Amino acid sequence: MNRNALAQLASIGEDVLDKASQNPKAARVLQGAAQLRDRVDDLGKRVRGLEQMEQRLAGLEDRLAKLEGGSAKKPAAAKPKPSPAKKPPSDAPTS
Repeated sequence: MNRNALAQLASIGEDVLDKASQNPKAARVLQGAAQLRDRVDDLGKRVRGLEQMEQRLAGLEDRLAKLEGGSAKKPAAAKPKPSPAKKPPSDAPTS
C-alpha cells in the first residue's frame, strides 16, 4: 500500500469513529470500553502490589525462621491436649 491508500483508510476510520460517537448506543459501548480499560489498569496495579507484599512476607518468614533457631520448616500447629477422663474416687461406693 502506498501512503495515499493509508491516508484514505485512516480518514475512513476517523469518519466511522465520528459517526459511531454520535450514535447513543455506540457511544455507550465506547464509554464501557474506556471504563474497562481503566479497571484493568487499576487491577494490574493492585496485582503488582500483591506481588510485592508476597515478596516482603517471604522475607519476613525467612527472618523469623532464622530467629527461631534456623529451622526452615514451618512449625506445626499446636494440637490441643485431650483432657484426662474423670475417674470416680476409689473409696466411693459403687451401685
